[in-house]
Amino acid sequence: MDLAQNSNFPLVVVIGGGFGGLEVAKALKDKPVNVLMLDKHNYHGFWPLLYQVAMGSLECESIAFSLRKKFDGQKNFRFRIAEVTGINHQNNYVETNIGDIAYDYLVVATGSTTNFFGNKDIERFAMPMKTIPEALNIRYLILQNLEAAVLIPSKEEREPYLNFVLVGAGPTGVELAGSLAEIKNYILNKDYPELRKEEMKVYLVDFLPKVLGPMSEESSKAAEKFLRDMGVELLLSTKVESYDGETIVFEGGKSIRTKSVIWSAGVMGQIPKGLNNDVIVRGNRIKTNVYCQVDGHTNIFAIGDVAASMTEKTPNGHPGVAQVAMQMGKNVAKNILNIIENKTMEPFSYFDKGSMATIGRNKAVVDIGKIKFQGFFAWLTWMFIHLISLMGGRNKWIVFINWVASYVSYNGGNRIIIRKFVKETADAQNNAVTKADQ
Repeated sequence: MDLAQNSNFPLVVVIGGGFGGLEVAKALKDKPVNVLMLDKHNYHGFWPLLYQVAMGSLECESIAFSLRKKFDGQKNFRFRIAEVTGINHQNNYVETNIGDIAYDYLVVATGSTTNFFGNKDIERFAMPMKTIPEALNIRYLILQNLEAAVLIPSKEEREPYLNFVLVGAGPTGVELAGSLAEIKNYILNKDYPELRKEEMKVYLVDFLPKVLGPMSEESSKAAEKFLRDMGVELLLSTKVESYDGETIVFEGGKSIRTKSVIWSAGVMGQIPKGLNNDVIVRGNRIKTNVYCQVDGHTNIFAIGDVAASMTEKTPNGHPGVAQVAMQMGKNVAKNILNIIENKTMEPFSYFDKGSMATIGRNKAVVDIGKIKFQGFFAWLTWMFIHLISLMGGRNKWIVFINWVASYVSYNGGNRIIIRKFVKETADAQNNAVTKADQ
């Protein structure tokens, strides 16, 4: 029987095809509900490898997988490309660009976007990296700047084209810095023999006094050593004041001339309009109870980066990582079924499976409970976990082959410029993309 056509079953609308939304839909397979997923894109992106798309190590198709294909055979599942513009919680429907859609249960899994903390100049000139189009923009900007540097005879005039500044020393910033350092150390002289690798500078900036702030002290110190050994210049305990597209200025007066600032210093939740302001908390997140229900609502849930389940144990909510979203998704699916079957709901409890980050070739750090290790074995662990987590056998093979080729040749990836990138033009063209990546 085609459950999606059974009007006797309640409709669960899931906004967002990310890690959390995926788990909700999967957990409701063959259950007495209809599931409708809404997303602005028809693919699920494996964001932990997004930085490799930005660096040209992987093509974007290898980290994306069709949502329709993922749920092929799940009879109670339907998908629509749609932009959700609002939630009418009084009358239980969502407003979208394809029309109003009524729901019995709503799961908001819209994820997060880059947080520029209100600095409009930085937002205008710096490069965010939360979506595939943004990652490709970074790739083209880097390559265009290298191409421009080749044509400039003066070392002083080349300087801003060869200075790359990454703001935010969390996993994304560390991985980007490591990848740029490897381009400098292994690839620059091969692709651009006119340039000297000593001219290319990679800076990693953070307001905190250490890299990988949420990870253990051992992992942080190991990552810092790896980065310094690779030639990355660390500017820790350093606050960015401004960036005008030519010069980035730090608190205290220090400045760097650069055409490339990549911003990964913070994120904020993406919330459709319509929810009451009293449920919106710090970081533009939705306040939920222990069952992931939005405060004041019994049939609206929020999960993942956009949600803040604030309890005595988690006064600021849970970290914005994939495992939190996935575990929340499973819990919400179970609780929706519990409500339907008049059973007691189960509170969400996060099980931390650990954290890891890769810095470069043979260099990574891993924290799993009390177990902490760094170096080559950590690098192999990082690769294995990310490889098996990718969706689709084809994607796994493509990524694996790319990694092997890069390791053997020291010259992997495909650094081609498909289209010219101009920051302000791209912002205008991709305005919808750089908003909620639902």
